[in-house]
Amino acid sequence: MPSAIWTGSISFGLVQVPVRLVGATKNRDVSFNQLEEGTGARIRYKKVSDATGEEVPAERIKRGYEISKGRYVMIEPDELDVLRPKGSHAIEIEEFVDLDEIDPLYFEQPYYLVPDAKGVKPYKLLVEAMRELNKVAIGRIIVRSKERLVAIRVVDDMLCIETMRYADEVLPRTDLVPDDADIELTERERAMARQLVESLASEEFLPERYHDEYREQVLDLIERKAAGEEIVAEPTVEPPAKVLDLVAALEASLEKAQHAKERHPSVAAAAPKKAATKAAVKKPAAKKAASKTPAKAAAKKRSA
Repeated sequence: MPSAIWTGSISFGLVQVPVRLVGATKNRDVSFNQLEEGTGARIRYKKVSDATGEEVPAERIKRGYEISKGRYVMIEPDELDVLRPKGSHAIEIEEFVDLDEIDPLYFEQPYYLVPDAKGVKPYKLLVEAMRELNKVAIGRIIVRSKERLVAIRVVDDMLCIETMRYADEVLPRTDLVPDDADIELTERERAMARQLVESLASEEFLPERYHDEYREQVLDLIERKAAGEEIVAEPTVEPPAKVLDLVAALEASLEKAQHAKERHPSVAAAAPKKAATKAAVKKPAAKKAASKTPAKAAAKKRSA
């Protein structure tokens, strides 16, 4: 089980539900270190002064906020300590709202709220009440000396907490889309667009259908190179730009979607073509020994 990031309780009314906060997601991006060519030595970064070019020790580094080009207000650590919210071990629920009322733009990072052994009954009671009423709890939590706005919602039989952005952190959508006052859509275009959406529609969202194909190809490349295989990169050729004909594009899209359904009637046309992509980078049978390379072991360790 993941280690707890925070321990405390959910407080609604006079009811206290002891819980632990654990991560709900894991970043699986492939990361690289920078190395010196020839020696393979790691590249390190130093904090240097713009004025002297000399490295500056940690005790001489101060914080400053740039108020204009080249002008800073210096802030001392103890000045920030006075303003930091005092540590609290309670998530105070301020209100309950419908999930549909929250724009997904406000959601930031998900975590799970795991009940303490002594709080299973009130935890279950809160889960059932929120599920039946289709409500999401809005509250605040203090983690690592920072107060965060959070939304607590039911996922299966658990409570999932999402840290949220504040209203002034979400950019306004006005003026982002060009004025469409002079754009007229024909009924044929509307009907074809609806038909295309319906042809690509699935009854449910199955996240396991989708894979990070780039990450899989990168890991496969690492394994092959670790096994001693020589990789020759094929040159990429940019296709010529096409003049967009909206009706023709819709017709071609509908035909493509229909053919996909005829070939695979049990699989939604929107499912990614993972097998075809992997086949292009799959290593030959003779290279099966590479499955136990250090690269794969490291990737496996990261996912554990």
